[in-house]
Amino acid sequence: MAAPMITPVTHVVFDVDGVLIDTEHLYTDIVEGIVGQYGKKFTMDLKVKQMGRKEPESAAIVIEALDLPLTVDQYLQMAHQQQEKLFPSVEALPGAERLVRHLHKHGVPIATATGSHTHSFELKTSNHKDLFSLFHHCVLSGDDPECKHGKPAPDCFLLAAKRFPDNPDPSKVLVFEDAPNGVEAAHAAGMQCVWLPHRGLDLQTHRHMATLVLDSLEEFKPEMFGLPPFDS
Repeated sequence: MAAPMITPVTHVVFDVDGVLIDTEHLYTDIVEGIVGQYGKKFTMDLKVKQMGRKEPESAAIVIEALDLPLTVDQYLQMAHQQQEKLFPSVEALPGAERLVRHLHKHGVPIATATGSHTHSFELKTSNHKDLFSLFHHCVLSGDDPECKHGKPAPDCFLLAAKRFPDNPDPSKVLVFEDAPNGVEAAHAAGMQCVWLPHRGLDLQTHRHMATLVLDSLEEFKPEMFGLPPFDS
């Protein structure tokens, strides 16, 4: 099946983890540490299933798949202890700051949509407040009462579009995602999607849903989607 055609957009929505900030490897380390205590292994296949989902859903997937003797609350308590230590020092990913500042400077409406809840989001972005202040709004589907379902459902992206003052048509919104569940969510929302897949992912499962597949934000050319080109 062919990838969707590239057409001009007016608004941009970014996922956060693995797109703007380098947290995905930390999530992997945290989960590996938890499941390792019970002699289990955390595989890429399992990571793909949980990426982008709301936190309780993500925890339940791991617990069930690996038959862990934990409740969701117990698992999340262990994960949160590690997040408190690791998240505040997280780095921005290559190309993120340049692209976000460029779009903001040129008046392109931008937002984020993530499966995170408020406390986790604040931890991760604490060193990047200037960058995240440039977004018109941030949809945190982990505890946003209007977001009923996490990715791969389209809810968070449709909500992100709706919260722009001009409520653009989904076809005019470009999404940046790293997770297959996120690519599926953007596709279900009727939006174009730039996929930034992690190494080791099977691209064939979701390539047909992504408008463009790139290794890094540094490779992105805004003019491909009718957005202002970089100044240099």
